[in-house]
Amino acid sequence: MLLEVLLRHAGQVLSQVRLLNQVWGFDFDGSSNVVETYVRHLRRKLGAQRIETVRGAGYRLIGR
Repeated sequence: MLLEVLLRHAGQVLSQVRLLNQVWGFDFDGSSNVVETYVRHLRRKLGAQRIETVRGAGYRLIGR
């Protein structure tokens, strides 16, 4: 699901809150580091250079 959201918005910076809301829903009770955990897994599969961390703003998928 996280990859789908990043693909739909490739090149755009998506905040952690926006990703949490779109992937896990508004009433998600999990810890706030769930996004970082899934981004780490995606970086292992896709390559670290494909997902950029924009400090203080969120994450951006580079290319398609």
